[in-house]
Amino acid sequence: MAETIRVLYSFPHKLGADRICTTAWYQVHGADEAGARVLVCPSSITRPLPESVEVRPTLARGRARVPYRLIGRRRAFALHDYVVSRRLERWADVIDVVHVWPLGALRTLKVAARLGIPSVLERPNAHTRFAYAAVAEECRKLGITLPDDHEHAFNADILAHEEAEYKLATHLLCPSDFVARTFRDEGFPEHRLLRHQYGFDATRYSPSDRVLRGDQGLTMLFVGGCAPRKGLHYALEAWLASAASARGRFLIAGAFVPGYAERLAPLLAHPSVEVLGHRTDVEELMRRSDLLVLPSIEEGSALVTSEARGSGCVLLVSDAAGAVCVDGVHGLVHRAGDVVALTRHLDSVEGDRALLATLRATSLAGVADLTWSAAGRRLVDVYRHTLATDRAPGRAGLDAALARMS
Repeated sequence: MAETIRVLYSFPHKLGADRICTTAWYQVHGADEAGARVLVCPSSITRPLPESVEVRPTLARGRARVPYRLIGRRRAFALHDYVVSRRLERWADVIDVVHVWPLGALRTLKVAARLGIPSVLERPNAHTRFAYAAVAEECRKLGITLPDDHEHAFNADILAHEEAEYKLATHLLCPSDFVARTFRDEGFPEHRLLRHQYGFDATRYSPSDRVLRGDQGLTMLFVGGCAPRKGLHYALEAWLASAASARGRFLIAGAFVPGYAERLAPLLAHPSVEVLGHRTDVEELMRRSDLLVLPSIEEGSALVTSEARGSGCVLLVSDAAGAVCVDGVHGLVHRAGDVVALTRHLDSVEGDRALLATLRATSLAGVADLTWSAAGRRLVDVYRHTLATDRAPGRAGLDAALARMS
C-alpha cells in the first residue's frame, strides 16, 4: 500500500463559497477521498468537510471573521500567508507537500523552500501576463473598458506578486493544456508544469431522457460571467450566422460587465436569444439544453464544460476554454476567435442530428473520468510525483527557489 501523503492546503478565501472557493472545496474533498491526509488552512470556511480533513482557519474563529472589506483583500491575503507560513515552521515534520493558491502564498513558499518541502501553486487561470494582454486586446476590439477593480483589468502590483509566486513554487498546477501552454510561452520549463484537472458533482449534474426530434430547434446555452474574455460576442455572431437560429433558442445565463450588453444590444435583441441573467438553477438549464457554448479567448479550465458534459450537453468550445474535450469525439472545438469555424460547427449539429446524438453519447460515456472524485485521485498522483522527485534538504530547496528567481 502506498504511503499516505500529508498535504498542507493553503487557501486565502472562504472555502466552500462560490467560484474558485467551490473548486478548492471539491479539491480538498477529492484529495481526502483519494487517501491523502489533508490539513487545510482557509481564511474561513462556509461548508463543512469530512471529519478526516483537519481544518484550521487563519482569519476566522467560530462565527467571527476578519472583514476583508475593512482591511482590504490584499492585506487579508498577506495576513493569511503570514499565519500559514508560521504554522508551516511548526508543522514541518508532518507535512510532505504544500499546496497554495495565488496572491496568498509568498511567505509560505519561501518557508517551504527553506525547509525542503516541495510546493505546488494552483493556476486556476492562464499566466496572468497573458490573460491581461488577451483581455485588453479583446476590449480594444469591442471599444469597451473594464472597471478598474475587475479581476482582468491590468494591475502591475498583482502581476508582480503572482510572478514572484510562480518563481518560488516548485511546480505550477495547470488544469488544462491551454494554461500550461501560456506558461511555456513565458519560458517555464516543462518539468515545472504539472497537469491535473477539475471536475463536476455527479450528484447535481446528470442528463435527462429528453429526445430531440428532427423537427425541433436546438437549444444552446451559455453559462458564465458575460465579459469579453468569455467570447460571448463570438457566440452571438456565430449563432445568428447559423441556420440554427432560425428555429432554435440561445439562452444566456450570467451577469454582464458594464458596457458589454450595450455593445452587443443589436445581437441580443434577436428573437431567438434569451438573456436570463444570473441563475441558480444551472443544472436544470443544462438538462434542458442540447449544446453548451463557451468560445473563451482565455480561461483556466471552465467548470461549466464538465458540468455540461455530465448533463448531456454537447460542447461547442474554443481551444482556450480548458475543456476536457476531444474535437469530434466529445464535442466540437474551434480556434479562439474563429467565428467561421464556430458557425460551421453549429450548422453541422443543426443539419445532422445523428452527429449530435453520437457526440452526446460518446461524451456521456466518458463522464466518470470528469467527476471530482476522479480529479482528487489525479491530484494525489501529482502530489506523489512531486514528493518522489522534489523532496530536498532545506538549503537545496531554498537554493533552487532562489535560482528560479534570478
